[in-house]
Amino acid sequence: MRVGIYCDLRNPPAWRRPWDTLYARTLERIVEAERLGIGSVWLTEHHLFEDGYLPQPLTFAAAIAARTHRVRIGTAIMLAPLRPALAIAEEAAVVDILSSGRLELGIGAGYRVPEYEAYGADVTRRFELLEERAREIRRLWQERICMPPPIQAHPPLWLGVMGPRGAEMAGRLGEGLLWLDTALLEPYRRGLAAGGHDPASARMSGLVNVILADDPESARDRIAPHLAYQNESYRRYANEAGGVARRHRPGRFAADKPPPPVQPLPNALPPKLHVLSCHEAIDLLRGWLADAPVVDIFTWDSVAGMPDDLADRHVELVATRLAPALASVGAAPPSQT
Repeated sequence: MRVGIYCDLRNPPAWRRPWDTLYARTLERIVEAERLGIGSVWLTEHHLFEDGYLPQPLTFAAAIAARTHRVRIGTAIMLAPLRPALAIAEEAAVVDILSSGRLELGIGAGYRVPEYEAYGADVTRRFELLEERAREIRRLWQERICMPPPIQAHPPLWLGVMGPRGAEMAGRLGEGLLWLDTALLEPYRRGLAAGGHDPASARMSGLVNVILADDPESARDRIAPHLAYQNESYRRYANEAGGVARRHRPGRFAADKPPPPVQPLPNALPPKLHVLSCHEAIDLLRGWLADAPVVDIFTWDSVAGMPDDLADRHVELVATRLAPALASVGAAPPSQT
């Protein structure tokens, strides 16, 4: 499998830096990660977050494409129901061209009412719209309606979905499952068979909630306030009432130290952030993913504006220690050119 990093470019008010500095610093980290051997970079999308959560991942993907030469560039995820399929297919094709065929397009439905309202989309139809977008994007590429077409003959398309229903949808469409939960393999393969696809073609990718450090205990203390902010903001935006975000109440969630590492659940890595040494992370991920058809995993590059020295060292360890140790685990990425 490939091992990569996941960037959301959040710039929290408490640690805010100039936006051009944040974007330039993130690009520098990505370029260095590629030099060190990282396999992929993944970008995500949200709108109307107070911390500027990356709103246009394909725009930033184009900047990465112009500065790198080898690393795969993915979205995890784009909110496909917010945009016409043609707009996504065209923008993604441009990134694929700029990167000489290195795009991995991940799409999902999202969950925030204000985002749907801002784009004039119907949140009650988000899963139906997601399936429609996936089918149409693939058709636009295959039939060369999208011009210019992507460089890759069959650009990887991933569905970031949770639960058996979403896994079956990804399978029916013959696309990748962008969620690491081995309990979803059965419904995913069932969907592949129902859609006329070979169940052996199953492929999974996704985020692993891990930060690497030389001294995990010290790093946990320094990351704690950033993690508390991240967790609180996700809770706040996930619990909006009437489509309006609830007012932020500072201090509602204390910046407690994350709990010590625990053994993985049978099917999915626990949702709490794990700050681990390299050997702890390698053992944890090998045990969890050894028998799954995993093509890519990716970790955070930084958690909510955490100190650069921790983020830089974490990415270095991911590239030089974690990636080589996991290279023979999971499934080999298919050739797309």
